Amino acid sequence: MSNVAESALEVVGVVDAVTQRLRGRILRGDIRPDTALTEAKVAQEYAVARPSAKAAIEQLVASGLLVRTAYRSARVVAIDAEVVRDVYRTRTRLESAALRELAQSRRVPAAAVSANDEILAMPVGPDPATVDPDLRFHQALIHALQSERTARMYASVLDEVRLCMAQVQGRRLLDAALIAAQHQAMLAAVAEGDGERAARLLTEHLAAAEERLVEALLG
Repeated sequence: MSNVAESALEVVGVVDAVTQRLRGRILRGDIRPDTALTEAKVAQEYAVARPSAKAAIEQLVASGLLVRTAYRSARVVAIDAEVVRDVYRTRTRLESAALRELAQSRRVPAAAVSANDEILAMPVGPDPATVDPDLRFHQALIHALQSERTARMYASVLDEVRLCMAQVQGRRLLDAALIAAQHQAMLAAVAEGDGERAARLLTEHLAAAEERLVEALLG
């Protein structure tokens, strides 16, 4: 491998590392909504060259976590009710299509069952610990399609879901047992080959989550 190629790989590694660190901080809520992230600031904070900082910022703009408007620095997307509704409508479209396709072959993803078993094992009552296995359950539906492009599209949407949750303080979480029961009903419909019922149950499930987030935003 030539020195030029090695240097290019090093730059890509640096950009990806900075991107992931910034992504983590944004999704945890450590970087607040509408906070500006300039190339100079990112380069200084992570001790990288400005072109690498710029590339990391552009990756986060492309993923929907940052927004850049004319003559302004990139900023963390500020979540409002309209954003929540659009994100959840997009989730519903993708996941409903996945459930219908899985139901055609009555294929129940093992990863979805495993994630839901984690929720079932949790104590009764709302618990922030349900968020991770809940999202993994839904992601497993998409991954079961074995489509890299669909998985990439959904990963971007899922980042925005996490951003919604990070920015909505005191969100109203459902009881773990109720979440697990709703998931089980979807999987049962898939196992029975009833894609329409599975999609309807999913739509109701996500609509309730959407409304809780919107209520928390407006309240």
